[in-house]
Amino acid sequence: MKSYDVTALGELLIDFTENGMSQQGNPILEANPGGAPCNVLAMLNKLGKKTAFIGKVGDDNFGHMLADEVKKSGTDVTNLVFDDQVHTTLAFVHTKPDGDRDFSFYRNPGADMMLRKEEVMEELIQNSKIFHFGTLSSTHEGVREATRHAIDVAKNNGVLVSFDPNLREPLWESLDCAKSEIAYGLSKCDILKISDNEVEFMTGTDDYEKGASILREKYDIPLMFVTLGKAGSFAYFKDQMAHAEPFLQEGTIETTGAGDTFGACALNYVLEHGIDALTAKNLKELLTFANAGASIITTRRGALRVMPTADEIRQLIAQRGASV
Repeated sequence: MKSYDVTALGELLIDFTENGMSQQGNPILEANPGGAPCNVLAMLNKLGKKTAFIGKVGDDNFGHMLADEVKKSGTDVTNLVFDDQVHTTLAFVHTKPDGDRDFSFYRNPGADMMLRKEEVMEELIQNSKIFHFGTLSSTHEGVREATRHAIDVAKNNGVLVSFDPNLREPLWESLDCAKSEIAYGLSKCDILKISDNEVEFMTGTDDYEKGASILREKYDIPLMFVTLGKAGSFAYFKDQMAHAEPFLQEGTIETTGAGDTFGACALNYVLEHGIDALTAKNLKELLTFANAGASIITTRRGALRVMPTADEIRQLIAQRGASV
């Protein structure tokens, strides 16, 4: 028996998001706990799963605030390391009128970049059903080595590997480097969640079905999800394919955490149904639930603290006349 359903490695940071204007006419920024891997874990916790996180924050006020919040969300933080030399990474999020975002990172360096191979607790990964990671933990040499080591530990112990590229172009020395690291992740994963713009980035085509086919064939990825924002999502497994419509919301504020919520719901379905015999009906059920969860988070500021419950997701699905 495994002790954890999912262990994730990666960035934990503060997302400064816009929250109105002051009386002086200045934008008010709210310090939200952020970082894609911990958002995924927070959602899995809401769905009743047991999770653990591997990463590094600064030994500062923001770092300790993040540690407390992640622990409160239900995630094991035994392998959250504090760096007494480098501050916690900060991200400033500008929200566009349609809810999409631009990011400005204060990370030169940031504590999340400083995680080292020898600081990774292998037993957490060995005792997990799924290991999850993205590419922000591969932008620089030291943390890249730690990430690749963790992936090797997972592969060598029969742990399913989940990958979300989560491309943030400003953080890379070059886009060629970003492409190389995403390709490495694609070559190692059993479960892939990738966005439409990332498919185009890796394949050069904006025909997402064609792009998905190229990636599946090149990297032999067993289970793949492509998120298309307002156009819903696709799932691919063996010779099965499914599409589900989005749950568009009039009350959308921002899209922060939507992909992470989707990814967590997808992993939750795999944990409950396995990965060996999924049908087209299974894939449609998975996508419908994940799309609904992602839709709800767009109506809330931040992500980690405000993940929806399974009941809230089912209620939205019922209201829209969909089924799972």
